[in-house]
Amino acid sequence: MPGPVLVTGANGFLGRHLVAELVRRGHPVRALLRPGTAPPFPAEWNVEYCEEDLARPASPARLLSLVAGCESIIHAAALAQVNPARNPAVGLMNIGGTENALRLARAAGVRRFVYVGTANVFGFGTRQQPGDETRPYAGQRYGLDYMDSKVAATELVRLAADEGLPAVLVHPTFMLGPGDVKPTSNALLLELYHGRLPGYPPGGKNYVHVRDVAVATVNALTMGRVGESYILGNENLSYREAFTLFSNCLGVAAPRWPIPSGAATIYGQLCDVKTWLTGRSAQLNAAMAAVANDGHYFTARKAVAELALPQTPIIEAVAESFAWFKAHHYV
Repeated sequence: MPGPVLVTGANGFLGRHLVAELVRRGHPVRALLRPGTAPPFPAEWNVEYCEEDLARPASPARLLSLVAGCESIIHAAALAQVNPARNPAVGLMNIGGTENALRLARAAGVRRFVYVGTANVFGFGTRQQPGDETRPYAGQRYGLDYMDSKVAATELVRLAADEGLPAVLVHPTFMLGPGDVKPTSNALLLELYHGRLPGYPPGGKNYVHVRDVAVATVNALTMGRVGESYILGNENLSYREAFTLFSNCLGVAAPRWPIPSGAATIYGQLCDVKTWLTGRSAQLNAAMAAVANDGHYFTARKAVAELALPQTPIIEAVAESFAWFKAHHYV
């Protein structure tokens, strides 16, 4: 019987779907959780649990024990915090955690190492000419430790692949779907439902169903080319289009007013001043406002062709997410 697949970040939004997809396909799974995390999966799944802070492991020996007998690793653990824009913990997790995950992969001699990054490490494009895996990073101007750290982590994995590690890199866009416990990206839907977004910024982004991302990521254990990156995305929508589509699905009024880019920029700057004066993070920051002013549009053609990435209509992800929120008393 093949050894287990080690999944880091197993209790995150994507991590939970990764474990479910692996179990569905009959893979034994070893889930890496932060110390003190309650086991999140049904007992009948027979998931093996191990606890460790990947960014600050207790000891090298303890770290290496996590991967004993593992056939492959899916490294999905990350800190996706963008507020505040600068936070040393983000780099420690996203860069230091990836360094340690690579150490595990080398020590175990895994058959495949799948790194989960973000599409934002590539240059975005327009709706007519969306960004792809060949475009250089364009997010330096935002000053976000999250994006910058994911670029650095991506380079670490590429270097490891150049040195012989059988690594494949997948880069999701903005994921929606059920099971967002915290919630993270799906918090957007709750904000829309409660009428907390009076307007829409001028930019846009690419959206994808989280389950499609899980399918393609697990496919990358046996598909895809070593050392290659794959954007996992689907629909490019302006914020106006997305907010209208999502609000109609939720049965609420869509935000009515366009927010000019200049107004968004000023508001973000004022939020930064408030954070500096109070020592508490405001609702957003100047970096987030700058991101919202841009169109982060991408194509997933390469992943569809080489990783069999499904293309579930994003409205299905919204409907499933909202049904899950209702069933679990978030609304």
